[in-house]
Amino acid sequence: MTLEGELARWSRGWRGPAIAAFVAFLAGLPGVFAVPPLDRDESRFAQATAQMLETRELVVIRFQDQPRFKKPVGIHWLQAASVSLLSSPEAREIWAYRIPSLLGAMLAAAACAWGAAAFFGPQGGLLAGAMLGATFLLSTEAFIAKTDAVLCGATTLALAALARLYAAARDGPPVGKRGWLLFWFGVAGAVLVKGPVGPLIVALTILALLALDRRPGWLARLNWYWGLIIVAAVAGPWAFAVTVATDGGFWSTAFAGDLAPKLVGGQETHGAPPGYHTVLAPLLLFPMTLLIPAALVTAWRRRREPGVRFAIAWLLPAWILFEAMPTKLVHYPLPAYGAVAWLAAAAMLEPLGPRVRWAGAALGGLVGVALAIGAFVLLSQYGDPSDVTAAAMAGGLLAAAGLAGAYMLVRRAPRGALVAALALGIVGHGALAAGLAPRLDPLWLSARTEAAMAKARLLPRQGVADAPVAVAGFAEPSLVFALGTPTELKDAKEAAQAIAENRPAVVESREEASFRRELQAVGAAARPVAVVRGLDYSNGDETTLTVYEAAAAKRTPP
Repeated sequence: MTLEGELARWSRGWRGPAIAAFVAFLAGLPGVFAVPPLDRDESRFAQATAQMLETRELVVIRFQDQPRFKKPVGIHWLQAASVSLLSSPEAREIWAYRIPSLLGAMLAAAACAWGAAAFFGPQGGLLAGAMLGATFLLSTEAFIAKTDAVLCGATTLALAALARLYAAARDGPPVGKRGWLLFWFGVAGAVLVKGPVGPLIVALTILALLALDRRPGWLARLNWYWGLIIVAAVAGPWAFAVTVATDGGFWSTAFAGDLAPKLVGGQETHGAPPGYHTVLAPLLLFPMTLLIPAALVTAWRRRREPGVRFAIAWLLPAWILFEAMPTKLVHYPLPAYGAVAWLAAAAMLEPLGPRVRWAGAALGGLVGVALAIGAFVLLSQYGDPSDVTAAAMAGGLLAAAGLAGAYMLVRRAPRGALVAALALGIVGHGALAAGLAPRLDPLWLSARTEAAMAKARLLPRQGVADAPVAVAGFAEPSLVFALGTPTELKDAKEAAQAIAENRPAVVESREEASFRRELQAVGAAARPVAVVRGLDYSNGDETTLTVYEAAAAKRTPP
């Protein structure tokens, strides 16, 4: 039994995409259940979905009483279905909101494998899908309840189907009706999840292929007439309903207030110069980092091969676009990561030269060690001595992924190097997400505040304390998700009024003096129940939250 034999056995037919999806499942699963709700985007998405379930309003998206006109409704519908099947909005279990992201990552890996197999064979397809599923970025997005993993899945499915049609027109394996159907359903899903982003990447790929090939005939296989009907049938009903319900306000806000500012300036302080995504790519692609030099060489030397050409057309225009945009977030190029996996898989079909092996080994080993150092930096900043074992396990595994892969790559065993790096990287990422991160208490202010209030029987959903909770000086969405939709994010005056009405209040230390004055003004007295100290990582502020109840309150013992 050899590695080559096992790869050949497990990559045949449907097994390759299924194994790739399983790799993505293993890489993302630990964080789904272990990591507390994240600020700010994840908690905003989850809270808006919870409100959708509470109010049965399935068209207009809201965060508390404010409309949230930034993204289409697709991710909220998926999350609502997951929560309805597996949990309830009252339970506030963040893992139930993350399941669609995990499934999106699995879809991306499976689609990547399926598309690559048309050009590089079943083994190449399996390796490409597994590499994508294990990347540090996709396996992290897999446990964050927002749009990006699902967008990656839908866009990769559309491009994999397009690639299958492209290959079939060049004497590749036949694809039949499912090719154009999956393409259009992938495009429609991307539209319903994140608007124009997915279709834009697909359009750029098609335009690049037309520029490179000058052979447009194969595009007729997309069956455009029925395809556009599919997109309209999937996305049209909600688009019409939200237009009517908001009198067109959704579209004006989404485009003028969200999309346009990202194209003309660094929105919300997320500006960065060109090259930002390229510099971060070795870290975010890890453990595929070992094969980045080989992938780049393959892209140039074999650029006339159909599979390599398609990967270049997929990767290069999208990457240039994301580098040119003033607003940059690390996850923006994620839908293009499948193309890197294709090029890396193509590189492994031929013997790797000494230069790319040594360059890949150096790069992979360096990133593995850097990630290990990062784990200990987190420990030193936010952990305590009891967290040393968790940090050592996470850091050791991530370093081992880079260094073991580097050693085997130099020793002329590229497939063994990749398998070892993927296995160790997946376990290391799981140890970081599920072992170390949840133990870094200063980072989880909202989760710890929720736990303190639950212990004191002050959570409104426990049915003992009156609602809503008033919060002064701390407005992170994760606390709204934890405490419930009616939570009041206001100031010291409202917090004092809550105490006067026998409701709990949470006060940030900078609001303490004002809170005391307002208590005197309303003739109320408050008793501190718990103090939570930590870092508000969304803005970098050291934060102290004090949970108060009315001094005269009578609570049912736990």
